[in-house]
Amino acid sequence: MKIAMANDHAGTSMKNEIKAYLEAQGHTVVDFGAYDENSCDLSDFVLPAALSVAKGECERGIFVDGVGYGSAMIANKVSGIYACVCQDPFCAALARQHNDANVLCLGAKIIGGMIAMENVKTFMSTDPLTADKYVRRVKKVQKINDEHCVPVK
Repeated sequence: MKIAMANDHAGTSMKNEIKAYLEAQGHTVVDFGAYDENSCDLSDFVLPAALSVAKGECERGIFVDGVGYGSAMIANKVSGIYACVCQDPFCAALARQHNDANVLCLGAKIIGGMIAMENVKTFMSTDPLTADKYVRRVKKVQKINDEHCVPVK
């Protein structure tokens, strides 16, 4: 799978650990930065990464900042992105199963590397549920997106 990754200065170390894991698992990682721990603006990295997922250039995204919510707020401004903040594997599983989330956002200041890695493993290995009620709910969210968000060019 081709994965877009982005981070700010607070997420650099965790992103690099996750990136190494994903590549060892055979995934292709497109790293949109940041590449060091110098203070930076998260949107400069998350927006291009989110656009790559929305355009289908990458299949999923994993974004890391201090808390995770900054990444999710930016990413969810892009039509076709369904970003979730997950602080444990249970949430990562439900985000995929119930909502077909395509972007995982992690807070490096909130969770440690071991929990982050379990979130990533769960997010990458969990498929959406196919029962009618889950498909119906996901389609409703997609319809809201399609009716109220500007399509990505």
